[in-house]
Amino acid sequence: MPELHIHRHTTGPGGAFVNAYLVESSDGIVAVDGTLTVTDGRALRVRLDALGKPLLAVLVTHAHPDHYGGIVELVGSDDVPVVATAGVDAVIRRDDALKEEILRPMFGDEWPRERMFPTRIVSDGETVDLGGTSFTVLDLGPGESPHDSIWSLGDERRTVFLGDQVYDRKHAYLADGFFEEWLGHLDRLQLELPADATLHIGHGGPVTPSRFEEQRLYVETFVDAVRSADWSQPDNARAAVVERMTTLLPTDELRFLMELSIDPVAARLGILQPV
Repeated sequence: MPELHIHRHTTGPGGAFVNAYLVESSDGIVAVDGTLTVTDGRALRVRLDALGKPLLAVLVTHAHPDHYGGIVELVGSDDVPVVATAGVDAVIRRDDALKEEILRPMFGDEWPRERMFPTRIVSDGETVDLGGTSFTVLDLGPGESPHDSIWSLGDERRTVFLGDQVYDRKHAYLADGFFEEWLGHLDRLQLELPADATLHIGHGGPVTPSRFEEQRLYVETFVDAVRSADWSQPDNARAAVVERMTTLLPTDELRFLMELSIDPVAARLGILQPV
């Protein structure tokens, strides 16, 4: 494999501290994920142009808008494939109108008016060769998002683009409700990935597989906090969940994602009516 450089592009709090990656080889650049906003997508394009090599493709890990919204600004007029599994592609397309309804009032013109959907669909275990480098996808299905996948660089799974399977000591988003499946992914990945793998993640990092246990504790604690709260007074129940989670993880980084997850998880557990 040729010499590679992995450039991490991190947004600020207005873009949810999300990471996108530019994997540079002698032949060009492969991007892994995009950003949320127009401004951050354009900033990622500026960084790409500064490397002086062509964009070869964009790989998408999962179906959350902070990872694909800004891809349209990154790609611009380039004729390159946007690559995802069928499940990731289907969810992005299915939920596009809903994301527009939710995100336009929040972000205004910073939410791209037109989103770029995947243009090349790959199957679980498929390897994509790009500019002398190879990326292999593992299709996970529902988990942290309605459909997750991860991408490994090369053959040994020692460099992995993990999406949001692990948050690096930041609060997490569980509002899609697939927390049991997410816990299953953490178990599987801990078994299958080498202990010395470098995991390039969506928020923070890089980390190693030793972080899987910490993420598991976070997810389990959140679900238990929602389940055990006294919902006879819903506002007090929500406050109790926040208190427990901020005691476990005393940071405000992405706390709003955790807070947004309380009612949906309560609904998933049958405590509240679904919205």
